This record gives sequence, structure tokens and C-alpha cells, in this order.
Amino acid sequence: MKSLIKSNNFPLHRYDYSPKLLLSRNVVRSVSVNKGRDDDPTHGDTGTLHQSNYNNNNPPSIVITGSLSGVKNVSKIVPPYNHHSFGNSGNHPRSNANYTTRNNARLLVSGPDASGIVASFSQLLFEHNCGIVDCASESSEKDYFFDGKNGDNNLDGRHFYQRILFDTTNMNVDRTVVEMEVLEICRRFGMESQLSWGDKRRNMAIFVSKYDHCLWEMLLRHRAGELPCNIEHIISNHDDLRPVADTFGVPYSVFPVTKETKSDQEQKQVQLLTEKNIDLVVLARYMQVLSPHFCNSYPNRIINIHHSFLPAFMGASPYHRAHERGVKLIGATAHYATVDLDEGPIIEQDITRVSHRDDVKDLVRKGRTLEKNVLVSAVKAHLEDRILVHKNKCIVFGE
Repeated sequence: MKSLIKSNNFPLHRYDYSPKLLLSRNVVRSVSVNKGRDDDPTHGDTGTLHQSNYNNNNPPSIVITGSLSGVKNVSKIVPPYNHHSFGNSGNHPRSNANYTTRNNARLLVSGPDASGIVASFSQLLFEHNCGIVDCASESSEKDYFFDGKNGDNNLDGRHFYQRILFDTTNMNVDRTVVEMEVLEICRRFGMESQLSWGDKRRNMAIFVSKYDHCLWEMLLRHRAGELPCNIEHIISNHDDLRPVADTFGVPYSVFPVTKETKSDQEQKQVQLLTEKNIDLVVLARYMQVLSPHFCNSYPNRIINIHHSFLPAFMGASPYHRAHERGVKLIGATAHYATVDLDEGPIIEQDITRVSHRDDVKDLVRKGRTLEKNVLVSAVKAHLEDRILVHKNKCIVFGE
């Protein structure tokens, strides 16, 4: 087990996330979790509880050894979240106070490849005293793609993709000037662009059902400062995970779904998302199929985690079907949700080996780790504007 790295100003930068979860500053308590007894989740063969003195100016935090997934009596392990646990900063409980940003804007462009694209955008930023912090570009070779409507193979021309991270501290013009000049360059080269100034947090909503491992991971990574967003709401079709939401101070709403009520409930969900000004919807093992209306309301803004290595085993019960086929690898896939179930642009994937000795429960257990890590990676890439979607593919730039 790796040791926890901690500093006074920032609780965690990189850590072995599976065995240890950092929830706040100034580590004063350590709990080992054994889920054998629901009445006492801190009880176990290796169960330990260490606590040092603290006061209101030096609030407690927790390091948990083990997994929180499936723990019912959450309050015995993790105290209700209080925004004062971050000192006197007064941060909103659904905003990760530790995530800091510089004056960095992000420009994404894509379109037909041509000479002069990189030079044009670089010159634009240079003229307005913007420093390029990072620049990454890709160009695709000509290849054939299948046209599902006509059933034909068509030649797709060479395409260019670029992401520029630039410092606006000394920018000598108004933002609108830069925006207009970016549009002019895009018009000249027949390209599309997306410009984010990086000074506004996106609002995110998480949809869940009864599986909790992805929700725990999202909330804990957010509190650790890894996800630059506001988690505004958790929406579910069951009440099971409300204690998890309460632990982190996130509003939790239940919309029971049946065949008869699905359409009405979904309309209420969309209305809530609109009221909350939600920018990104994350389906953290939400076991309902979204309607075309819902998907089309948030194009490339709904991220789903599917518990298989797509395009293999689409739809329900992928672990059971994988076990029946005797696969030697299982995986998890994070993708944008579209009208076509489990066929949206793939953002992130990972795999792990299995064998004939593994039963379905083993596959599910091994898959949980893949699912939560793949989902967080995909969400992080989206929030950091590192994704470009071209047709049904995602071009994902590195961190």
C-alpha cells in the first residue's frame, strides 16, 4: 500500500486512490473498513481508528483504508460535509475549493487540413500578447467510413485538430476581439472552433440508480480538487444513495421510473436540469435508457459509463454475456450518450485480464475499478476541454 502524500496547502496531488481516500485537510483520523457487519462498518480484523486533537480552526478529516462501495451506514465512517472544513474560505459545498486556475483560456479547432492553420492562430495570439502555454495538434489520414444512411463506403478527407492553451494575463484587447478574429480564421479555412476562457465553472448533475462505486469516486475526486466543476445535483430513480449525497452536501432528487411514468419523469428531470443551469450530465451507472429528446437536448454533454469494452457486449448484462463467452479481457467504456444505445463517441476505455477461474461476481468486482476510473478520466477530459468530436469519434488530447 502506497503512502499518502500530503501538504499543508493542498491535501492531495497524486495518490494510490484504491486503498486510501482523502476527504479534507489535516489528516487526523484513519478508519479501516470491513463491510461484514452493517451495524458497525468500522469493525474488522484490521479495523483501526486513530484520532488526534483538533478544534474549530483545525477541523478533522479522514483517510479511509478500503472501499466505501456498498457501505450502508455512511455517517459512521464519513461525517456530513461542512464547507467550513476548508477553513474560513466560505466555499460552496459543491465547489471544490482546492482546484485553482490561472488565466488560461482553451481554444479547440477542427476542420479540413490545410497549410497555414497553426501559423494563423499562433500569430493571432501573439499580436494580442497572449502566451501559448501548451499546443497540441493532430491530423488524420484519408480513410473510408461507413455511411449508415446510404449503406456506402465514402472517402473521408484529411482532417486537422488542434488544442491551444494560452495565458490571457497580459492580453491587450477585449475578449470579443479575439473571439471575432478566431471566427474569421475559421471561416477562411472552413473550420469549427470552441473557445473557453476558463474562468467559469461548469455545473454538473450526476444520475445514479443503486450502484454506488462510481458516485463515490466522482464525489471524492471532486473534493480532492481533481474535477473543476460544481456538482449541483444528484438525480436517481431510487432513494438508496441519498446518504452518500447527504455526506457531501449535494441535493438529491428521486424520480421513480416505470414504463407508464418514464416520459413524464424525464420531462421533470430535464426541467430540473434547466433550472440548475446544468452544463454536463454524468450517468454514473444510471440504469435507465434516455429518450431521444433527452439525448438531443444535451449533445456531447451526457457522459455514460458502460461496463464493457465497447463495441463488445452492448446493452444489458455485459458481464454475464462476457462470462458465457469465456472472454480473457473485460473492460469499461466512457462515451457520450446518443440516441443509439451504447454507440456514442468513445472518450475513454480500459481493460483488465480475467480467466476461466473467474465467475460473474469476479468479473463484476474487477470491473468496478475500471468503471469508476474510466468515468472520472472522461469527465475530467471534458471539463478541461480536451475533447473534439468528429463524426462518431472523439479526439482526446493529453493532460
